[in-house]
Amino acid sequence: MSPTLQGALRPSGLARFVATRNSLPLLSFLYPQQRRASILSGLSDNPGAYHKAIRRGRGPSSGKGKTSGRGHKGQKQHGKVPRGFNGGQTPDEVVHGTKGVKNVFSVDMKPLNLDKVQSWIDQGRLDPSKPITIRELAKSRCVVDVKDGVKLLAKGSERVTTPINIVISRASASAIAAIEAAGGSVTTRYYTPHSIGRIVKGETDPIHSLQSEMAFGPQSGPGPYTKRLPDPTGRKDIEYYRDPAHRGYLSYQLEEGQGPSLFFKTPGTGTFVAKRIKKKAASAADNRIW
Repeated sequence: MSPTLQGALRPSGLARFVATRNSLPLLSFLYPQQRRASILSGLSDNPGAYHKAIRRGRGPSSGKGKTSGRGHKGQKQHGKVPRGFNGGQTPDEVVHGTKGVKNVFSVDMKPLNLDKVQSWIDQGRLDPSKPITIRELAKSRCVVDVKDGVKLLAKGSERVTTPINIVISRASASAIAAIEAAGGSVTTRYYTPHSIGRIVKGETDPIHSLQSEMAFGPQSGPGPYTKRLPDPTGRKDIEYYRDPAHRGYLSYQLEEGQGPSLFFKTPGTGTFVAKRIKKKAASAADNRIW
């Protein structure tokens, strides 16, 4: 060991060595460290990092002694009870059962009022010179969280002053009248939840499908889309979009005087064939008395 280090390790030479520590930077481990005691006394876990376990059955002062929080006697103290167990009698879900029915034909339509559409046009968030579809409504945040489609309602119809061409899932009769009175047009067409998601992503045409015959000027026609827009297959959907009163996009399939129903025929369109009853010729046996 070097003489300098031996002198530094002696108690008498430690103070003299510390005074000259700037000249010996490599021996920093021998320097006296200064640390505030409050740092050590303030160490603790983060909130929620440590949960103190409940010690049960360790005396009455803990609050969980003697019966350990289970109470006195019975099945709940001696063992576990299944959920919904009523002591052996008939369970409540069997006695009462489920009430009500689920309508499998119901659809979750997002409501859209006319005053909101006019407000978005006034703010410049919708372009009235182009057809307004679900894609434009979703991109401009006019409607959010669309599931089965969007239904146009007539609230605030007195504020509608801009003629628009809107393609939407459904529309009320008052909303259709208000838009057509302003010089616009309403077209209802069929959408599915999956097709709405593809339309928002730009993978599907929001207007045209195999059965549609809609045209909106230079914007119409096939585009760079990878997915096809579906057409309705259920009877209720087909009848809705065949109805001219709903401004359905399949109303062109109806002939003059034909109704949209696929089940009931329009009165006067069918052919009536009268049944002829053939009379049997009287035979000699029919003239007998006995």
